[in-house]
Amino acid sequence: MEPKVLYFGTPVVLISSRNPDGTTNLGPMSSAWWLHRSAMLGMAVGSQTVQNLMERPECVLNLVEPAMVAALDRIALLTGSREMSDAKRARGYRYEPDKFAAAGLTRSPGSAGVDAVEESPINLEGRIEAIHQIGGADSTLRALEMSVQRVQVRDDLLMNDDRYIDPLRWDPLIMKFTEYFSGGVPAYESSLARGWQMPPLRTGELASGA
Repeated sequence: MEPKVLYFGTPVVLISSRNPDGTTNLGPMSSAWWLHRSAMLGMAVGSQTVQNLMERPECVLNLVEPAMVAALDRIALLTGSREMSDAKRARGYRYEPDKFAAAGLTRSPGSAGVDAVEESPINLEGRIEAIHQIGGADSTLRALEMSVQRVQVRDDLLMNDDRYIDPLRWDPLIMKFTEYFSGGVPAYESSLARGWQMPPLRTGELASGA
């Protein structure tokens, strides 16, 4: 088969980066994974987030829990860049300079001059150390290597030893094939799935065992 997308399931992240005018851009993404004290982030070079990080590498990864899914979806098809590809425009993206306001999320000043998301239960502050082109010479995809330098975690997610996050209490919002999931079940109707013209979920068949 030739799958349209290969998003088998990764945590949703809101990336805070600094715009040229000093304001904070908020970019939703779902190609993120961690190894020791580094995070690898996959994005397209045309996004305002990547353009910012190429010039100003400080950033915050704001991890998303299911309670935030409606706010996240409100900015799923917004971009901080006035210029966008025809493909993005066809999927319904539009320019929005203040995605905090559009999402209904609260700014929280970070230590590196970039605003974090107050509602996020986990905030990872750091900087981009390297940007790698992936997918061939003509590809617009980039893999960004971030060093995590400061971690903030909401108290109720910690175990008795505050070096550890309780895996039973931390329930990340997951994106699978452009759809939001929590606890293995759909969490919210996805604007991104509509933009990508994905077929509707057959939740009734799953419930009936069909």
